Amino acid sequence: MNQWLTLLQKETLEMWRNFKWIWVPITFILLGVKEPLTAYYMPQILDAVGGLPEGAVIQIPTPSAAEVLISGLGQYTTLGVLIIVLTTMGIIAAERKSGVAAMILVKPVSFQSFITAKWAGSALLMWVSFFIGYLATWYYTGLLFEWVPFDQFLQTFFFYGLWLTVILTITVFCSASLASPGMAGFISLAAAIVISLVSSTLSNWLEWSPAQLTTYGNEVLINQGISDQTLPAGILAVICIIILLSLSVFIFRKKELAA
Repeated sequence: MNQWLTLLQKETLEMWRNFKWIWVPITFILLGVKEPLTAYYMPQILDAVGGLPEGAVIQIPTPSAAEVLISGLGQYTTLGVLIIVLTTMGIIAAERKSGVAAMILVKPVSFQSFITAKWAGSALLMWVSFFIGYLATWYYTGLLFEWVPFDQFLQTFFFYGLWLTVILTITVFCSASLASPGMAGFISLAAAIVISLVSSTLSNWLEWSPAQLTTYGNEVLINQGISDQTLPAGILAVICIIILLSLSVFIFRKKELAA
């Protein structure tokens, strides 16, 4: 356990040195405040841009607080996913390529501790950044529109965070399996897009898909209730995370021992 905590401390310190603990939360905050501010000031923005016929009246229906929050959460499942993949795709592949991984594994460090500590460090960064960013979305939505109950905020935060963790774990798996960080990032993004598209298209057959957690999170805001399919989808997401981490350790061990 002490070995694992030491490796986790190394990961968090490395992210401080790379300024990830600064620019990733700031980026998530910017994503978070953009949607409520844009929704509130849209008539003024359109009026300032101009180009409308003389005498035209801009009438934009005021969105509900739930709609603004859902729109803001959409930023995290698009640009947020891209940020997560970009910050994680080289977490193992880059260290293997540079020889750092070999130097660490020469010591009495288990492959399992090496992989899981890296995953935990990235997951901690993701959860903290997402919480700060989504909290900014919730705060500005309440300030400009109306306040959404904080328990609904926490529920949607957890559902979306669990899906983002699945994507992060897919990226860690690709980084452990491939030598190129760029290829790992590309395949991770492609996998996230395919899973999301298939789950949304075949939603009636794939109700337990981890990608459906975002839909169930939206239902919490719209219907103020949790779907019956949320728990199975959450359990399947945790199972996928465990399986992907186990495969990451297995494949990385095989590659390192073969080398």
